[in-house]
Amino acid sequence: MLAVKIDAGIMGDLSGAAARAADLAATGLDGLFTFEGNSDVFFPLVHATDLDVDLYTNVAIAFPRSPMHLAYQAWDLHRASGGRFALGLGTQIKPHIERRYSSTWGKPVARMVELIEVLHAIWDNWIDGTKLDHRGEFYRADLMTPLFVPPELGFPRPEIWAGALGPRMTEAMAHHADGIVIHPFNTGGFLAERTMPMIEAGLEAGGRSRDDFTLNVGCIANPCLTDEEYERASTAMRFNLAFYGSTPAYRVTLDHHGLGDLQPKLREVTKSGDWSTLGDLIDDDVLDLLAVRGTPEECATRLTEEYGGLADRLSLTVSTASNDALAAMLSALNRHPVSTAD
Repeated sequence: MLAVKIDAGIMGDLSGAAARAADLAATGLDGLFTFEGNSDVFFPLVHATDLDVDLYTNVAIAFPRSPMHLAYQAWDLHRASGGRFALGLGTQIKPHIERRYSSTWGKPVARMVELIEVLHAIWDNWIDGTKLDHRGEFYRADLMTPLFVPPELGFPRPEIWAGALGPRMTEAMAHHADGIVIHPFNTGGFLAERTMPMIEAGLEAGGRSRDDFTLNVGCIANPCLTDEEYERASTAMRFNLAFYGSTPAYRVTLDHHGLGDLQPKLREVTKSGDWSTLGDLIDDDVLDLLAVRGTPEECATRLTEEYGGLADRLSLTVSTASNDALAAMLSALNRHPVSTAD
């Protein structure tokens, strides 16, 4: 039984990314990640490449970006970090792809599979000179001259992890990707009962071993050292959970726990534009089902109980937790570590 790796996100403005990354790494985390929010998902990681932690995007929205851009970005970060970068990719949903990113949507599962294939084709060309000749349904990459081949990595190529929720995407990514990133709007019960059978089916279809696959599970967790921190964390988590819960795609998690009727209520509030009251619909029972809060010791115990034997990594959303509280939780986890599956 191996201890699960614990990661946290580098949030906030790019100008402070280097200091935040260094402070987070000093708590004892195994990895740092960024997400595609209100800033670029790749830039902050440049400031963390000298730190002795793993780095990854969680996740970079795939379809608006060209495979060649993604290939260079992942290659550069992997080389700069000493082989510690993983490219996390996600699909987003149709309205955001078409109306926010001004891109095209269609056949997301097949498109993500082909994107992984073309990235591998590009990297194979850079690694050993394999002729670049990818012509698929969504992507074409068949031109590469020596001038545009980047310096050697000195490491195996970056891993590709993909966000997945539904059965077709989950099985396909277990078949084709190096790992899956689970959205933080989840529970250990949902993961064990709904997600793991899909992953196992995908691995079997691909003739792959669970040992060769990374399961990275997101979790909203805020360890607290004071009552004030607890109240601030609770308010932030209520809003975060309500925002995620308002999205129809995430209703499956609520349905699994008999809470499906909450989703349209949350959706109605977001459509009305009354964002200030959104978190009020998340009561304590729902909050404590879908997120982790409490003292550092309590949070460590809960993470162990919830995800022990399932995850290889936990990517924690700890937006309000102090570095001292986070360090204390990691210390508690080191005494009673979350373990991976046999």
